[in-house]
Parts: sequence; C-alpha cells; structure tokens
Amino acid sequence: MALLLGIVGLYGVIAYSVGQRTREIGVRIALGAAPGTVYRLILRQAGQLLGIGVVLGLTAAVGAAGFMRSLLFGVQNWDIQTLVSVAVLLATAGLVASFFPARHAATVNPVDALRAE
Repeated sequence: MALLLGIVGLYGVIAYSVGQRTREIGVRIALGAAPGTVYRLILRQAGQLLGIGVVLGLTAAVGAAGFMRSLLFGVQNWDIQTLVSVAVLLATAGLVASFFPARHAATVNPVDALRAE
C-alpha cells in the first residue's frame, strides 16, 4: 500500500511539474527539440527526486534499525540485500510512474502550449 501511495504521489508531482512547464516544453519543441530530449528532461528531474528520496530513506531505515536493535533481539542494522532490493524496487517504480508525464510532455503540441494561458 505504501509503494502504491508513493507511486501515485510521485506521478502527481511530476504531472503537476509538467503541467506548469507546458509553455517551456512547447517552446523547446517548437524550436526543434526531439521527443527523446523532452523525455530525458522530465525523467532527469524525476531521477533527482528519486535519488534524494532513496538516500534519505536508506539513512532513515538504517537509523531506525539501530534504534530497533537496542529494543529487540536479533535485529540487524545492515541487511544489505533487503536495503538494496527495496531501493531498486522503489527507484524502478518511481521511474515507471514518471514515464507517463514524460510521454505527455513529449507529445505537447507547441501551438496549443503557446496559445494556452
């Protein structure tokens, strides 16, 4: 449930960002930017958000495990396999969620984007 909520939240943030930047993206496309360039622009922004989130999440997870270790018997601070697999799963899910706003941004009609206010 938390993964689904995180995916929906990231999708919303990226979609809102694309909506706010529609004029900029329209100008880029009007000046000859390829759809691949627009994809990379949006996915790079999402990747930066994901990177910050994963680093902060891993730091919090290790800190929480350290606290739990003092309270419970048999809890380890560093379960590398679990931490890496969860980080990869979250990053992959986040990139998939940001693909749809990136696809929308790459198909923006420059005339409509510049005309709308």
